[in-house]
Amino acid sequence: NFALMPNYPNPFNPTTTISYELPEQSTVSLTVYDLRGQEVKALQDEVKAPGNYEVRWNGIDDAGNPVSTGVYFCRLAAGSYSETIKMVYLR
Repeated sequence: NFALMPNYPNPFNPTTTISYELPEQSTVSLTVYDLRGQEVKALQDEVKAPGNYEVRWNGIDDAGNPVSTGVYFCRLAAGSYSETIKMVYLR
């Protein structure tokens, strides 16, 4: 089955690990959003083989700036599957 696990540690500083599982080859989009729903960081956007994956996020946005303390959401989209987890970044 497709699965997006809770990130660990959560809350986090300076990094967190996001794990997910793919039962079949899929185009994977793993993206971090802020509370307003605006994209903060594209962690992955590529085709992946079936398997288990881990991605680390260091609290840096796409522009290379550190994000502020707060709640963020990580969304995994793979094929017709989509799931979102809540992450808390503390400085």
